Amino acid sequence: MQVTSVGHAGFHIQTKSGSILCDPWVNPAYFASWFPFPDNTQLDWDALGNCDYLYVSHLHKDHFDPENLAKHVNKDATVLLPDYPVPDLKRELEALGFTKFFETEDSVKHRVGELDIMIIALRAPADGPIGDSGLVVSDGETTCFNMNDARPVDMDVLHDQFGQIDIHLLQYSGAIWYPMVYDIPNRTKSNFGKQKRQRGMDRCRAYIDQVGATWVVPSAGPPVFLDPELRYLNDDHGDEGNIFPDQIVFLEQMRLHGNDKGILMIPGSTADLAGGELTLKHPIDDPMSIFDNKAAYIEDMAQRMAPVIAAEKASWAPADGEPLLGPLKELFEPLMALTDQICDGIGYPVGLVLGDETVVLDFPARTVRAPGEKDGKYRFGFRIAPELVRTVLRDNEPDWVNSIFLSTRFTAWRVGGYNEFLYTFFKCLSDERMAYADGWFAETHDDTASTELDGWEVQRRCPHLKADLSKFGVIEGNTLTCNLHGWQWDLESGRCKTSKGHELRSRKL
Repeated sequence: MQVTSVGHAGFHIQTKSGSILCDPWVNPAYFASWFPFPDNTQLDWDALGNCDYLYVSHLHKDHFDPENLAKHVNKDATVLLPDYPVPDLKRELEALGFTKFFETEDSVKHRVGELDIMIIALRAPADGPIGDSGLVVSDGETTCFNMNDARPVDMDVLHDQFGQIDIHLLQYSGAIWYPMVYDIPNRTKSNFGKQKRQRGMDRCRAYIDQVGATWVVPSAGPPVFLDPELRYLNDDHGDEGNIFPDQIVFLEQMRLHGNDKGILMIPGSTADLAGGELTLKHPIDDPMSIFDNKAAYIEDMAQRMAPVIAAEKASWAPADGEPLLGPLKELFEPLMALTDQICDGIGYPVGLVLGDETVVLDFPARTVRAPGEKDGKYRFGFRIAPELVRTVLRDNEPDWVNSIFLSTRFTAWRVGGYNEFLYTFFKCLSDERMAYADGWFAETHDDTASTELDGWEVQRRCPHLKADLSKFGVIEGNTLTCNLHGWQWDLESGRCKTSKGHELRSRKL
């Protein structure tokens, strides 16, 4: 088996029984905010796209690149399709001209030609844009687990079906807008960033320990930010609060914790494997030169990509136009009417400051309205340039998380903890998505099994997304942290410190 990095979460897996192209992202994503790092535009995308199988893990735009798929990927390729409850991914690929689909069953090994494959599909509303997944491929001699940025809650099925994993590809770096966009003091923001940075790497190391692969490839990030307005987001100036550490930072983190099986791959690097035996080749003599001179590398890349960013900005809708209250009312109010679970979970009005106009999403009343005299300061709010909102409305974008929020081209404030229901609402802007999310939240979480951690008995399954707390739970003092997503609970009361609801059953032993 030969595994070639094609950038970010993208890999080309070549076997004697066919080739699989995974998550081939090259064009800028999220309003031209994110670019792959290191640069992968020099790769032969026509050759890479002449594949037998295509795997797109989920619809986040740093994994699903419609322009690259349309221009360069063989439409006769068979798509290895994750088992998602909402068929948006299949519809998008069909619209690009793909017609052959192998529809997998979640966490079930399938025989595809001469290959064994399994896709672990995550289907909670918080997973990607209604779904995320990881791919396992075995040619009978070598097994590759491409976890990209998925966060499976149960690794037992992996070992039960495939035994030893030879190479593990997974995310370690941040891929979100928190805490950078929030209106909080810089020192506080830096402290939150340090915590976020370390939690991401701790979670990755927990997965590495659980999978126990012979070789580990840190991947699926970080992106690089090339727009001058966003360049401060890059981890190239010694900011310990930056949530986007690069591969070298994480490889050193692995070594500090006694694991020397991490390998660096940049776009064009190949790993030839025969079981656990590996031969690594890079497309340049010294790949470390990219990281040793990172700021200069990013500056050069920014100069080359400046016309691409300018063209993207020119394609946005104009900032001026009719008041946004009417179109937002037409979009949001029917969706609010579909979901008591999410509206009640949000529980308060949310302010949208869109240039000179403010629109209030009044979730308790299920209405979209102008500000009222008695509103006061909204507990949660967003300041978004009106051209971005007009663009997503023009394009019928069903997911503001997968467009506006991941762009980091906005600012936010909140009083109190994170509200999962609010961000779920913004990623479910279609009847089908909203109905699914509402039903998912209505289901009862499994809290019947228990586990013991540092002198406490707690329910084994995390109240957030059912992660196994015996593996992901960490206790400091009276606080339990689930390292899968960084959510926290007060053990004495069971109260969730991260979001409303989600109480934990716990008792001191």
